Amino acid sequence: MLRNFLMKIINQQTIADATAKILLEIQAIHFNAKKPYILTSGWASPVYVDCRKPISYPRVRNALMDMAEAEIYTRIGFEKITSVAGGETAGIPFAAWIADRMGLPMQYIRKKPKGFGRNAQIEGVLLEGSRVLLVEDLTTDGRSKLNFINALRTANAGVEHCFVLFHYNIFKENVSALKDAGVALHALATWWDLLRVAKDEGYFDTKTLDEIEKFLHAPAQWSAEHGGAMSVPPQ
Repeated sequence: MLRNFLMKIINQQTIADATAKILLEIQAIHFNAKKPYILTSGWASPVYVDCRKPISYPRVRNALMDMAEAEIYTRIGFEKITSVAGGETAGIPFAAWIADRMGLPMQYIRKKPKGFGRNAQIEGVLLEGSRVLLVEDLTTDGRSKLNFINALRTANAGVEHCFVLFHYNIFKENVSALKDAGVALHALATWWDLLRVAKDEGYFDTKTLDEIEKFLHAPAQWSAEHGGAMSVPPQ
């Protein structure tokens, strides 16, 4: 029965805590304040979340996909989505697993067009008028998703929802960029969930947690002071 009726309708906080614990357990969280990570979006960060790592852990990915399925059905609906598309490249495996569980067609979206026509960025069969769920591994400020959203809409598909495993949820531009595009963001966990669980479970020392918290509360300032963007970089 539909994954034991969506894992008995577990609540969002339970999902967030479980996701955070999984990422910490498989050491998908990396910390280096002395040599910050420069994220794809241009921000400097003392921490990096490797959401590609779960693909190598079968039990982990199954648990994450159980929670993804529950989140999608309860937050979006049972019949609102007719296709699932992953963003090149990190979103592809998660999109494939989600599409398989939901019994839906799957496509992936290239970062850049290959060839010509309205489907130049789309691989796979995408019917006009499809209601597509865009899937990625994570999002920082959300703007990189706009390229994929625009590609889907150019192909005459509708896209109103984006699903990610992990949402930084510290950049105000994140939700606003997607909201302005008419797309709702859904995630299993955020940095605030991860920080809380890391504290509760004792995963990092106090100095590390303090530095992470400084970044989370003032990401633009921390980034500017460590060689990264000080405001939203140009798209």
